[in-house]
Amino acid sequence: MKSDLVIVYHRQPYEEVEHEDGTVELVENKSPNGIVPTLKGFLGRAEHASWVAWKYADDPVNPQFERTVEISDTYGDYSVTRLPLTRNQVASFYHISSKEAFWPILHGFKERYNYDPVDWPTFREVNWAFAEAAAEEASDEAVIWVHDYNLWLVPAYIRRLKPNAKIAFFHHTPFPAPDMFNVLPWREEIIRSLLECDAVGFHIPRYARNFLACCRSQTSARTAEERATEPALVKKDSTALSERVTPVSIEFKGRKVLVDVNPVGVNYDYITELSQRDEVQEKVAEIKESLGDCKLVVSISRTDYTKGNIEQLETFERFLRDRPEWRGRVRLMLVSVASNRNMAAYEEIQNRIEELTGRINGTFGNFEWQPVSLMSTAIPLEDLVAYYRAADVCSITPLADGLNLVCSEYCVAQSEEQPGVLILSEFAGAAVLLDGAIPVNPFSHRSMDRALEQALSMGPTERAERMKKLKASAGRFTNANWTDKELELFEALRNGASEIED
Repeated sequence: MKSDLVIVYHRQPYEEVEHEDGTVELVENKSPNGIVPTLKGFLGRAEHASWVAWKYADDPVNPQFERTVEISDTYGDYSVTRLPLTRNQVASFYHISSKEAFWPILHGFKERYNYDPVDWPTFREVNWAFAEAAAEEASDEAVIWVHDYNLWLVPAYIRRLKPNAKIAFFHHTPFPAPDMFNVLPWREEIIRSLLECDAVGFHIPRYARNFLACCRSQTSARTAEERATEPALVKKDSTALSERVTPVSIEFKGRKVLVDVNPVGVNYDYITELSQRDEVQEKVAEIKESLGDCKLVVSISRTDYTKGNIEQLETFERFLRDRPEWRGRVRLMLVSVASNRNMAAYEEIQNRIEELTGRINGTFGNFEWQPVSLMSTAIPLEDLVAYYRAADVCSITPLADGLNLVCSEYCVAQSEEQPGVLILSEFAGAAVLLDGAIPVNPFSHRSMDRALEQALSMGPTERAERMKKLKASAGRFTNANWTDKELELFEALRNGASEIED
């Protein structure tokens, strides 16, 4: 059965659990929070939907698993097409091309860009395989929805295979300005592929405007329409990522490409309900009892040079050095979840984080008090929500981040009686969405130091006022709202919204 919605994303929409007898069970995601469950929320809203992802195979010709499986879970009935890719193909297209070449450029780290090992023919080959699978699954009226930078070439290939398809793309990372993006030797091919879409989506207006500038740099594309930025996306205190005008559409070769600015959010209702469960409340009480009179600062992210983990630790070290009265009275819980363990860049960051943690604890700690708790494995959301509620401060200070949902999770989890304080980098996309955070420039020691001191010293009235604004902001940008707006976009595409009127 052909599908009227095809989601193309590199990850499968479930967890694979291998049993002792060698059988593999496809288990539904435990938490309805996160990007995969959010995307799965679309599956039950279509008459029939498909999902295209990759799966390891020693021999892609004879992969030893069914290419397409039918799934029935709480999200609905849908098909999943698994592309058999070898470990070498995945390493080439994902770990090398995407992570070593694209990732640093997307986040503005030109000095970490590594062109030499990129195998562009393999990247094309893998993207072609995704496009073929998507085109095969799609009905004539389908919307094919492609996700993120590692599938940049898929739209152009789908357009070849299925010329009348409605193609949407959503970019989950930052999109850089031309001076940065044009470092990529394949820049024109990438841009021309994205311009084959009927709609290209971004979290915030800045990324959409950067994309438009890159299109102008590489092609004759021009702005077809723009409008004043939605008030909820314009802050009174201007942030580094603010834009007062948002592109609406681009015209290229007689076609109109819609520009979709729609920030994804968290599962507000689920996190609220979770924060009020008895077991979570008990965990909060345990954490607070273990802290005694200490205040708790939490910072949660992946291990990545973009996330500001090292800057976070260096700020805390300076704070303890320059404010001796706080020694023994504050602790930092840094959750830095290791990813891409085989990549030298991430190993280097993890080693530096561990070195700094050891130095801070060795310099300032004692038998009764260790200033930094470092966790390098993922924490279940139930426990994470308990730490959110127990924490006095949440410090999210990436050097660059497409959006960042941890800060929103923290705000939604807060109690009205004893709310915490959010420190938020101006260079996280979420800084454009959330009112009430202490804005910080992670490239400035003075800014980082002042923000931490301000947060720890803030009185209850100001804390409550700020958190009220933050929760209201997070409530405007939820995963449910994102879903509704994307479905409206799909309906508009089916009704010909991307066609140029005579």
